[in-house]
Amino acid sequence: MDETLKEIAEYIASQRKASTVEWHIAFGELTMVVVPNDIVAMARFLRDDPRLGFVNITDICGVDYPEREKRFDVVYHLLSPRQNVRIRLKVMTDEATPVPSLTAVYPGADWFEREAYDFYGIRFTGHPDLRRILTDYGFEGYPLRKDFPLTGYVEVRYDDERKRVVYEPVKLAQQFRDFDFLSPWEGTDYALPGDEKAKPQ
Repeated sequence: MDETLKEIAEYIASQRKASTVEWHIAFGELTMVVVPNDIVAMARFLRDDPRLGFVNITDICGVDYPEREKRFDVVYHLLSPRQNVRIRLKVMTDEATPVPSLTAVYPGADWFEREAYDFYGIRFTGHPDLRRILTDYGFEGYPLRKDFPLTGYVEVRYDDERKRVVYEPVKLAQQFRDFDFLSPWEGTDYALPGDEKAKPQ
């Protein structure tokens, strides 16, 4: 399988030299890093080239690396039934730079790109309807970014008196617990709540 993937990668890199940043094979999967502005041309080439035939888009997702200048990877997974092989494309972008939409090449990219926008704030130019898809209309922030607070910013509940949904700032009823990750067989160096009266052994 690695030989087939290597042949495919070398063929793509030779045909789309200016669009290909790098490629590698790991764990039996081919990953190609693509110049962001060339992603549409690359996807169209992968779909239409008779030798390749990557006609199916399986997924588009985001990955957040907040320590990098270009903090997001947009990752595309394509399938070629003709070759019976998958390929992963990656482009890197930051919070301000949008990525061209693949909806003109793969109409199924529509909801995947909306999800990446909703959860990471990754913007796609040329998308026909880029708006949130899974979070609520008034949701603030992007919940899969690594700097998003664990509790979120607001909570939503139905208010019986007002007969409508209300948004309120998050209030924690208790402090976060501190976990020491010791083995339960070793025990802790401190008394757990409720164990203060336990007799030492």
